[in-house]
Amino acid sequence: MTRREDGPDRDHQRPDGVSGLTVEALGSLSKALETVERARGHLYGFHQLTGTADLELDRAVRLLRAAGHDGWADRVEVDILGRNVIPGHWTFQIVEAYDRTYYEPFRSLERQVVGELAEGRQHLYEAEMKEARRTPHHPDHIARPDEPTSGDDAPDPDPNPA
Repeated sequence: MTRREDGPDRDHQRPDGVSGLTVEALGSLSKALETVERARGHLYGFHQLTGTADLELDRAVRLLRAAGHDGWADRVEVDILGRNVIPGHWTFQIVEAYDRTYYEPFRSLERQVVGELAEGRQHLYEAEMKEARRTPHHPDHIARPDEPTSGDDAPDPDPNPA
C-alpha cells in the first residue's frame, strides 16, 4: 500500500512485513465475526420477541376468562404460557449458551489473531480499500476524521469588512 501523507492513521496502516494475503485473511475473519455479531443481534431479537409474546399471553388468558372461555384460558395458561422454547430452555438460556459456547470464543480468537499478525490493528483490509478508492484532494474523500474538509481550512471572513 502506498502511504500518502494524507492517508490513514497509523492504526489503519499495514505494519511492516504483513503480506497482502494476511490482510485479506484478517479481513475475511473480521467479516465472519461481523456476521456473527448480526446473528447474535437476531438471537436477542428472538429472545425479546418471544418474551413479549409470552407476556401478551397474560392478557389473552385474562380476556378469554372475561369472555367466559375458562377452558381455553386454562389451556393457554398451562400449555403455552411460560413454556420452554426448546427442551429445558427459555430464550435467555439460549442466548447465554450461544455467547459462552460460540460468540465469546470467536471474538477472543479474532482479537488474538489480529494482535499477533497485525499488531492489533483492526480493519486493515477496509482501510486499504478506502485508500485505493479515495479521490485525491476531494473534500468528501478525506482519509481521517481529523483532516480538514474544503471549508474547514478556509480563513474566517473579516467580521468588519470595509
